[in-house]
Amino acid sequence: MDHVVTKREYADDYPDKTLYIPGPTEVREDVIEAMAEPMFGHRSDRMTDLYTTIVEDTREFLGTDNNVVVLTASGTAFMESSILNLVDEEVLCTTCGSFSERQADIAERLGKSVDRLEYEWGRAVKPGDVRDALESDGADYDAVTCVMNESSTGVRNPVEEIGEVVAEYPDTRFVVDAVSALGGDHIDVDGSGIDVIFTSVQKAFAMPPGLAVCVVSDEAYERECEKGSASWYGGFQRNLDYYDRKGQTHSTPAIPVMLAYRTQMKHMLEEGHEARDRRHREMAEYTREWAREHFDLFPEEGYESQTVSCIENTRGIDVAETIEGVSEAHDMVFSNGYGSQLSERTFRIGHMGEHTVESIAALTDAIEDVAGL
Repeated sequence: MDHVVTKREYADDYPDKTLYIPGPTEVREDVIEAMAEPMFGHRSDRMTDLYTTIVEDTREFLGTDNNVVVLTASGTAFMESSILNLVDEEVLCTTCGSFSERQADIAERLGKSVDRLEYEWGRAVKPGDVRDALESDGADYDAVTCVMNESSTGVRNPVEEIGEVVAEYPDTRFVVDAVSALGGDHIDVDGSGIDVIFTSVQKAFAMPPGLAVCVVSDEAYERECEKGSASWYGGFQRNLDYYDRKGQTHSTPAIPVMLAYRTQMKHMLEEGHEARDRRHREMAEYTREWAREHFDLFPEEGYESQTVSCIENTRGIDVAETIEGVSEAHDMVFSNGYGSQLSERTFRIGHMGEHTVESIAALTDAIEDVAGL
């Protein structure tokens, strides 16, 4: 293989930019500082104190009685392991954007029989369509997958209603990718028929990247146990049994990021899940109002994301040039559209984590200034 990439030496003089991208997002100073504690062994009592704290605090924040795994990984790891752990042969993947398509692609690479319930990008998955697919002739799905928040298009899928449909099929597990939503968009995990839901901490949890969080129902755990084969690293049984025995992770974790997690989760518990949801909803409503005044929204009406707004470039501004101008003049970074088909047709604002309406308004003011709106 010929290597075409050359080394670009990392420097120490990069300007600080406020992040409004769909993750990573801004991180509190005390959360960053928590990563600088002296290192300790991952089989020590101190590690047990740390890991049991973050697992149980997560369970408390989400209000779930289900099992929680915090793993050193990106959320994509649970995309893969949930298929390995739960699917013998057939899986129904609902697709309406880049990340839901990634889940289907992963399942195919793992040799599973994948049926896609496909939607045009910008449209949302409909519970009735899921029911029709589950009731179709010959349907025998081990699992249904859905992305709660499709950050490529700014669509928030109605996973609660979809979960109610899937729950009527007791042999089919429901897997939800909530990478860009959990922690910024309230969901009743236990009451929504969800068997597996996972996220990455650098999104609405507002932590440094490096950890993935997964909530697993007893039914999903038991399915894996019955199945007899599963992901080695991301296996539910392997992770949860080790936690029950030792209160630790089965492999060496990213201890500094877990220290940051402990600090940030205390902030999240202090704010509360419902209050955090309300703050994110206020940011989303402000951004949508601004978008409709100056542009338009890309997602289907009524299915707009609470954490990432995808704005349709109806005025034909130069998106790349505007992003660069806002970065240079205001030290703020937002995002273009995802992929070649949306890169100039849309742009995206991440209003998640520790942002407020006031900080989002500072960005929209900067966009107006640079784009001459």
